Amino acid sequence: MTNAHIPDKPALEGLEQKWDAAWSGAGTYLFDRDAAKAKGRAGVFSIDTPPPTASGSLHIGHVFSYTHTDVKVRYERMRGKTVFYPMGWDDNGLPTERRVQNYYGVRCDTSLPYDPDFTPPFRGDAKSLKPADQVPISRRNFIELCEELTLEDEKQFEDLFRKLGLSVDWTQTYRTISDDTIRTSQLAFLRNLDRGEAYQAMAPTLWDIDFRSAIAQAELEDRDQQASYHRVAFHKSDGSGDIHIETTRPELLAACVALVANPDDERYQPYFGSTVRTPLFDVEVPVLPHPLAVKDKGTGIAMICTFGDVTDIIWWRELDLPNRTILGRDGRIIEEAPDVLVTDAAKAAYAELAGKTVFSAKKRIVELLQESGELLEVSKPFTHPVKFYEKGDRPLEIVSTRQWYLRNGARDAELRDKLIEMGRGMGWHPDFMRVRYENWTNGLTGDWLVSRQRFFGVPIPVWYGLDENGERDYDRVLTPDVSRLPVDPTTDVPDGYTEDQRGAPGGFDAERDIFDTWATSSLTPQLAGGWERDPELWDLVAPFDVRPQGQDIIRTWLFSTMVRSVLEDGRAPWTDAAISGFIVDPDRKKMSKSKGNVVTPADILDAHGTDAVRYWAASSRLGADAAFDPQNPTQVKIGRRLAIKVLNAAKFVLSFPVPEDARITHALDASMLATLDQVVRDATKAFDAFDHARALEITESFFWTFCDDYLELVKERAYNQADSGQASAALALRMALSTLLRLLAPVLSFAAEEAWSWFEEGSVHTAEWPVPVGIEGDPAVLRTVGEALISVRRAKTEAKASQKTPVDSLTITGPDAALDAIRSAEGDLAAVGRIAQVSYAAGDTVSVGDIVLTPQEA
Repeated sequence: MTNAHIPDKPALEGLEQKWDAAWSGAGTYLFDRDAAKAKGRAGVFSIDTPPPTASGSLHIGHVFSYTHTDVKVRYERMRGKTVFYPMGWDDNGLPTERRVQNYYGVRCDTSLPYDPDFTPPFRGDAKSLKPADQVPISRRNFIELCEELTLEDEKQFEDLFRKLGLSVDWTQTYRTISDDTIRTSQLAFLRNLDRGEAYQAMAPTLWDIDFRSAIAQAELEDRDQQASYHRVAFHKSDGSGDIHIETTRPELLAACVALVANPDDERYQPYFGSTVRTPLFDVEVPVLPHPLAVKDKGTGIAMICTFGDVTDIIWWRELDLPNRTILGRDGRIIEEAPDVLVTDAAKAAYAELAGKTVFSAKKRIVELLQESGELLEVSKPFTHPVKFYEKGDRPLEIVSTRQWYLRNGARDAELRDKLIEMGRGMGWHPDFMRVRYENWTNGLTGDWLVSRQRFFGVPIPVWYGLDENGERDYDRVLTPDVSRLPVDPTTDVPDGYTEDQRGAPGGFDAERDIFDTWATSSLTPQLAGGWERDPELWDLVAPFDVRPQGQDIIRTWLFSTMVRSVLEDGRAPWTDAAISGFIVDPDRKKMSKSKGNVVTPADILDAHGTDAVRYWAASSRLGADAAFDPQNPTQVKIGRRLAIKVLNAAKFVLSFPVPEDARITHALDASMLATLDQVVRDATKAFDAFDHARALEITESFFWTFCDDYLELVKERAYNQADSGQASAALALRMALSTLLRLLAPVLSFAAEEAWSWFEEGSVHTAEWPVPVGIEGDPAVLRTVGEALISVRRAKTEAKASQKTPVDSLTITGPDAALDAIRSAEGDLAAVGRIAQVSYAAGDTVSVGDIVLTPQEA
C-alpha cells in the first residue's frame, strides 16, 4: 500500500465498521483447518470461550473480560498459531424463561394443547404483569417463544461483540439448545449413567417456589433477611419440666424430628438419649448430640425440622432421622398432616396451617403458641444470611423431591482428589484463583443436582416403565440407543413401545425434567470442539489451551466442566485458566443487575470508540477488579488519546521517504531501536505469562518516549534530504512504527490496523509478531539525550520563550559516558533545540545549565 491511502486528518470514527467488514470479507479470523493439520496440535491455540446468557443485554463486565481474552488471542495468532476461537450462546435456563414471561406476558401450562396460530399478547415490556395475568400457553408454544427471543438477543450480542473487535471465527458458533448440542449433552449423560456416575434419588432439595424448580448448590447466594427468634417450650417426656429452644422458623414445628445439642455441652448431656414432646403437636422426638450444634447460639439446643435449612439436611442424614416434610413445591403447607400427628388437638392445629404460605403459617402458629402458653418470648428483629437462588426473588425452601444427580467428588474421595490433582496441573492466571477452585471442591456437601423442573432446555433422555397399576417403576429406567439422539421423551417413544402405551399400565412414562443449564454449559469444550461429531477437529483443539472466565463462576462453570472432562476423559479440559476480576462502580461495589448499577456498553463504545474501551479493559491485570465511572471514564479517555496519537504519529513517520539503500548509521537511531528490542522482549514475556496489562504498560511507556523525545530529536534530520543521516533516521522511524503497531495491535485493534494499511499489505493481525532486530546500540544514548532535550525545553518554558527560540550556548554536565552519548547525537539535539554552541563539563548527573537564549527572541 502507498502513502496515498493516508487521510488528511486521521480519525477513529468509523474504523469499527470499516475494519469489521474488511475482516469478514477477507476471512481474517477464520480457523484454517488445513494449516492446523499441517502444524499439528502444538501449532493450534484453542479457546473455550464463555457463552453469554442470551437473555437481556450485555453489560460492561462482558466488554472487560472478553477483551482480556481477545488480546491474548490476537497475540497468539501473530505468534504463528492457528487460532480456534469459537463463540457460543447460552440459550436455555431459568433466566431465559423469566425473560420470555416478562417480554411476551405468557406463562407455560403443560396441560394445554399446542396452538399453531398463537400470537403473544405483548412483544416488549410485560414485566409489570402479575403472574396470574400472564396468558397460559402450551409447553411447545412457550419453547417457540424462547427460541424466537434468544435468536433476537444473540444477533444483538454478535453485533456488539463485532463492534468490540473480538477476533472470533463467527462460522464456529454454537447454541446450548441446538440439535447438535442436545445430542452431545444427552450422549454425555447416557455415558455417565452407564458408568454409574449419574443416578436419581428422592432427597431434600433446595427449591425456588417462584421458578418451581430445584436449585443446585453452585447457584446459591446468601442475602441478609430480617428474622426473630421465638423461644418455645418442648416438654420432657417424663414430665419433669421443659427444654427451651429458639427458632426463626416456628411454622415448621409439625416437621420437627429431634432436638440437637453439641456433645460437649454439659447442660444437655444428661438428656441425650431421652425424648421430649413437641409443643402444639405432642409428638415424641429424641434429644441427640451432634458437633454442628453451636453451644452459644440461642439456648444452645436446636430443633431439627425437615427441612428448615441446609444444616437440617446434614443432621437428618447423619443422624438417620425420619422425613416429615410439610412444605409443598408451591411454598405452602401441604394439606396432608404427618402421620405422627395423632391427637385431635394436633390435627386441629395442623389444619390451621394447611394451605398457607410460609409467612401466613408463621403468623398463625405464633398465635396458637401464644394461646397455648408455649411461646415464651419473641426477640427483637435481626438480620441473618438466608439462601436464595442467585436469580430468584424469594428465599429458597427445602422440599423432598426425586431428582437426577451427577457424582462430583462430594462423597467420593478418589474423584475429589483427582479433581484437585487436575486443577494443580493447570496454569492459573492469577495463580491464587486455584485456591478458590480447591476450596469449592473440598467444601462440597452433596453431589451435583442436574435436573430442573422447567421447560426450555435439554430433555433428560429417559423414560420409566410403568407397573400394572400405572405407577412409575424407578428401577426400570428406559434409555434410547445413542443413534436416536437427540430425543424428547415427552414426544418420542422408547424402543419396544408404541405411543398408545404412554401412561398406560404396563407401558411407559416420560421424564419431563430438563437438564440444569450448567449440565449443558459444562460441555462447552465438547460442543465447540466437535466431540463425538468431528473427531479430526476434536483432536486438533482438545484439550483446549485456555478457559477464560469470571472469578464468580469458578464454582459453577469451571468446576462443572472439570468434572465432565475428568469423568469422560480422565484429564483437565484445558492447560490454562485466565480469570478476570469484577467491574466495580466508583464506590467500589460490584456491578450487578440486582444492585441497579450496571452500565451497558453501547453508549460508551459510541462516545469514546472501541480502542479506547479496549485500552481501559486491557489496562487491568487478570484477577484484578476495575472501577468504572461512566460519568468520568478517565482510563477510557487515556486510551482514546493513545489511539489518536498512534494514527497521527504513523502519518508523521510515513511522511519521511526511506531510500532503498537506507541503513542504520546514527548512534541515536541505533540506541532507539536497541531500546525497542528490549521492549519487544519484555512485552513478549508478559504476553506469554498472560499479563496483557504489563505488556501494554511496557509498550505504551516506550511509545510516548518515542513520540515525545525521539521523534522530536530526529525530525530535523529526517526532513533534511541533504543530511547524511536522513536515511538512517527515516529507516529507524519506519522500523519502529512497524514494531509498535504490531505490539499495540492486540489492544488498539482498529487504530493499529488502520495505520498498518497505510504502508503494508495484509492485516497487522496476521502479521508476524515482532522480534528483536539485534541492532547494536546503547539505550542510554536515547535516554540521556532525551533528558538533555527536556531540560532545554523546560528552560525555555521558564523563560516564557517559544520552543523555537534559538539558544546561543549552553553547558551540559554529566559523567563521561553520558557526555559521550550526547556528543554522538549532538547534531539532533542542536537542531531540535535551536542550539548554536554546546559545551561539556564533568559531573555526577546529567544536567543542562548556563543556557543563553538569543536576546531578541527572549
